[in-house]
Amino acid sequence: MIQPGKLRSLRRMADDHGRFKMLAVDQRPPVYDLIARRRDVDEPPLDDVIALKRVLIEELAPLASAVLVDPRTAFPSSDRVDPRQGMLLTLEDHRFDDSTDGRSSHCIDSWSVDQIKRVGADGVKLLLWYRPDASRPVRDHQLEIAERTGLLCNQYDIPFVLELLTYPLHGQDTDGGPIRGAQRLDHVLTGVEAFAPDRYGVDIFKVESPILPDDLAPHDSAKATDVAAFTALNRAIGRPWVLLSGGSARPAFLEALRYSYASGASGFLAGRSIWWNAVQAFPDLDGVRSELRTDAAAYMQTINELTDRHAVPWFDAVSAPETSLLGDSTEPFPNGYGPMHSSEAAQ
Repeated sequence: MIQPGKLRSLRRMADDHGRFKMLAVDQRPPVYDLIARRRDVDEPPLDDVIALKRVLIEELAPLASAVLVDPRTAFPSSDRVDPRQGMLLTLEDHRFDDSTDGRSSHCIDSWSVDQIKRVGADGVKLLLWYRPDASRPVRDHQLEIAERTGLLCNQYDIPFVLELLTYPLHGQDTDGGPIRGAQRLDHVLTGVEAFAPDRYGVDIFKVESPILPDDLAPHDSAKATDVAAFTALNRAIGRPWVLLSGGSARPAFLEALRYSYASGASGFLAGRSIWWNAVQAFPDLDGVRSELRTDAAAYMQTINELTDRHAVPWFDAVSAPETSLLGDSTEPFPNGYGPMHSSEAAQ
């Protein structure tokens, strides 16, 4: 049974029909790199990053059911998000350890689940890099972060959105390009299966396409193997999930959304595929704004309409938790309401 705080937040994150149309503006390295190049500096000025993200939020947030922000560069503009909309905050640092053993994630220094709850957010987003063939210590590290986050999200009664990404491994994937084909499918499915058990407390999975979007045939002439891949992903997740764009080209992301919705996805949580073209006008913020109002807004309307027609409402998703505010039916609500796990999780 879903906790009442999570229920209220999930309802705010979705549209009135239970579909997620979520805008991501928490991206850091791509935005940092773009601004640094345009300013011809090693480190992008913080004011520039904040100003650019403010424009993104002002122009595109009204088209979203919820907005994902990072605490340092996008949260300062969170006052531009309508209070009737959902807001999620990023927990993970964009920096990670990368070695031949795999990638190990870390949370942002001096930032935590309870702080995300205290600022009034509706969800905690954690990105974890995951490969089944990374070393055991690296995999255990990633699993431990997820478990700790899930326990705290249950304690503070806030939805936990887990984003999983596969990646090239040093010494094995020599070209350093995106993982694709059977290897990608295996890594995406194995990653979801690793974090799906209840002990990790994931409420929504944010996942990448199990088939590289560029490799997908148009959905109206879909290959059986591609359909099967998305069907297997939906089955492995067993709860509400959304598709990430990963900076995919727009036509490719549209096709990936069609496959996702046909298999059971409840929406999207996307950023660069929507607004990356527009931010190329930086440092001309008026130019960025103009492109957002035309090009980016038109594309977001397109994927919103696709979501309206085909996405599965989150409360109808496979194995979605019962949505009740009553708590333990054997006791009055106040008596039965408390953390699902011991507060020792916060220690």
